[in-house]
Amino acid sequence: MSILRLTDVRREAGTFVILDSINASVALGDRIGLVGPNGAGKTTLLRIAAGRDEPDAGEVHQKRDLTIGLLAQESHFDEAFMAAPDLRAAVRQGAAHLDRMAEALATIEREGRVEEPGYAGLLHEYEILGGYTLDQRVDEALSGLGFRPDEWDKPPAALSGGEQTRAALARLVIADPDLLLLDEPTNHLDIAALEWIEEHLRRRRGSLLVASHDRAFLDATVTRIWELRDRRLTVFRGDYGAYHRQRVERDARAAKEAESQVGQIERERELVQRYRSHRKFSKMHEHEARLERLQADRVEAPKSSRKLRLPSGALAGGGVAARSGEIVIRIEDLVVGYLPGRGAVMADGSPATVAHRVARAPFLAAQRGDRIGIVGPNGAGKTTLLRTIAGDLPPLDGRLTFGHAAQIGYLAQLRGAAIAGTTVLDALLEAIPITAGEARGYLARFLFRGDDAFKEVRQLSGGERSRLELALLGIMPSNLLLLDEPTNHLDIPAREAIEAFMTESPATLLVVSHDRRLLETVCTSLWVVDGGLAAPFDGGYREWRSAVAAGWTVATAIERLPAARLAMAGSGSRAAGGAAASGASAAGSGGAASSRAGSAVAAPPTRPATRSARKEKLSKDAYRRQKTQLDADLSRLGLRRSHLELAMGDPSVAANFVEMRRVASELADVERALAVAEDAWLELEERAP
Repeated sequence: MSILRLTDVRREAGTFVILDSINASVALGDRIGLVGPNGAGKTTLLRIAAGRDEPDAGEVHQKRDLTIGLLAQESHFDEAFMAAPDLRAAVRQGAAHLDRMAEALATIEREGRVEEPGYAGLLHEYEILGGYTLDQRVDEALSGLGFRPDEWDKPPAALSGGEQTRAALARLVIADPDLLLLDEPTNHLDIAALEWIEEHLRRRRGSLLVASHDRAFLDATVTRIWELRDRRLTVFRGDYGAYHRQRVERDARAAKEAESQVGQIERERELVQRYRSHRKFSKMHEHEARLERLQADRVEAPKSSRKLRLPSGALAGGGVAARSGEIVIRIEDLVVGYLPGRGAVMADGSPATVAHRVARAPFLAAQRGDRIGIVGPNGAGKTTLLRTIAGDLPPLDGRLTFGHAAQIGYLAQLRGAAIAGTTVLDALLEAIPITAGEARGYLARFLFRGDDAFKEVRQLSGGERSRLELALLGIMPSNLLLLDEPTNHLDIPAREAIEAFMTESPATLLVVSHDRRLLETVCTSLWVVDGGLAAPFDGGYREWRSAVAAGWTVATAIERLPAARLAMAGSGSRAAGGAAASGASAAGSGGAASSRAGSAVAAPPTRPATRSARKEKLSKDAYRRQKTQLDADLSRLGLRRSHLELAMGDPSVAANFVEMRRVASELADVERALAVAEDAWLELEERAP
């Protein structure tokens, strides 16, 4: 049975038609995903379904006593929510009906009227609706959506916009309406919160209509797809993956049918002309009738959508990225955070008044061509770590070194305010000296066509600003790309274009993202930031989540890091002191640097504590991974030793005392690292399965 039905709904904005002839229905228990490009009218449709806006034509029919909850992208919270004394009370407002029932029950009990017929029914209804577990459910919703217990006492007015949206989502979870309408609910949620809300939505009995660009979220939560395309709505069965396959097949069939019809129409026209010239009018009229039928039943080919097309190389004039060294980034006992003054700001945008330590990375390294995802809860320090690597923030301690010829391209999550009067075209021309024609052709690939190129940057929407930042990033030669939430505000086609670009790019990638499909598709390894620590994970997103379910944590991963590697990190940071930190900052801001010639040497593997202390046998998988890593370390170190030995015989080096001492010192370091690697290799063979 339908609880909501849309009949011939039409919505206009001036002379522009947003929605046209929308016919659809929602049944009890339906879980529907609403998809379409930015600007297709998804938010408009949700507001009409919720009764917030009226259609210009058509009707919206709701079941009697239907309860609807709407989470909007840009939430305007009601006075009761904002006036709540604390976050917990604001979320509890979602179950105000249960509080009213509890008060009625308490009044009946106080007045001794428990024998009345209505009392038993009210008590049963209160129990069925979960009145006795309300407090527990409120706590679960707050924890599941990423609020720590020490934040529950904050008033809603003191929360950031993203936190208020998460609190509003928690309130809707507690309210549990018959029909839940969600507009981009995954914004502001980290991976743990995403997984929690997905599980909740799978379990709830009510209906769901959710607009989202998060493909993994749609696959996990919906069983039907509504697609808004060219102002019309089409219904597909299955999750997003099933919809995508059906859409591709439909488009292919439509294109083939349209091509076939074009050929038939051309043939009929030729026959009409031929019979007219031969004055065979009966035949001519016969083919004219066929031509009219074909034109009346003509199948339109799918319109080529405005699709983001990222460049495969730098634009002429921007130069070509150099080949970086084997080790592109090396981090040793790095502490990231905020220093007071110098315009430093905290993650929430407030000025830093005292030094604030956010996270420490004992050892992280990226090799040329690595595609690394930086993951972790909101506020753990992912953006702070990336900003430190980019040179926006100075390291508080430790070492951050870049390999030879590293050229950084950085896409920030929080962009600075645009200069008043600067247009999209101006921004590109300031970045690189090319002609206006070349610039406009390049901008068209990022969907800035026609007058869009003359829009002021300060007036761009979030998605448009993201596209401009990507255009500016793509025009410059970079072999190390630092991307902070690159898919924010982008629709699904644009996200797929970015994934294809990342997969094909030869650059080394560091990507902060909560987009699980991007992490699965692009990233082959992870840096996990949590609990004030950062550690590498050798595997993709799915492997990491499986490992977390099996008990993997950042702290235990750090404990398992090779002891020699940690020792090197600690001694390196103490020896370098503040000079290394300032050098790292300069390297990040300059785009590429190396604090010393040996910075590209990979960290050595484990040196066994005692050869006689036999350890348990390794699993085949663990043995294979460790052996692969050790073999790679031995190859790199051996190659570096050969280069240094050749340098020792170079007359120009031998004539320079300072350079000779540096090469000799580095050669000694490499030989020590090789000895450690060889010991570790022998120990690994003893633990072979």
